[in-house]
Amino acid sequence: HEMAVFAARLYGVATEGLSDKVISYFRLFEMEAECKQLIQGYSRGMRQKTALVAALLHQPSLLLVDEPTANLDPRSARLVKDIFQSLKAQGRSVFLSTHVMEIAENLCDRIAIIAGGKLQALGSMEQLRKQIRGGSLEEIFLALTGGDDPETQKVLQELIRAEGER
Repeated sequence: HEMAVFAARLYGVATEGLSDKVISYFRLFEMEAECKQLIQGYSRGMRQKTALVAALLHQPSLLLVDEPTANLDPRSARLVKDIFQSLKAQGRSVFLSTHVMEIAENLCDRIAIIAGGKLQALGSMEQLRKQIRGGSLEEIFLALTGGDDPETQKVLQELIRAEGER
């Protein structure tokens, strides 16, 4: 609670009503009972939720997040995705880094695929599908980064065959 209030104050959020706003966010993430505890006792998921609350309190026009659903339970992960959709509908921008292809595919207007420190592709899902001739973002990613190479497929087939012989 105190950390979220502190972060909001750094961004100039007025103190009046701030505590209630923080508590309402904690309630949204089903953490109301924990909001008065020290953050050092929080699980990784609770820390992730607290960081998101702190990031949202000042109503940013641009939100930068790295792996926003990491360590979250399915309900909280869905809530985060819904919050991002809401921000998008309000004309705000969410810039996110993720390894979860489904999140990028379903939430992002533009997707950058980076591998080996180099930009491999940039565009909307529709543009990427046309450019790479792929279906899902995962298929496009694997096609661009070599994760779908014949040697990998050969090893996988051998593993499947060995498993079937047991």
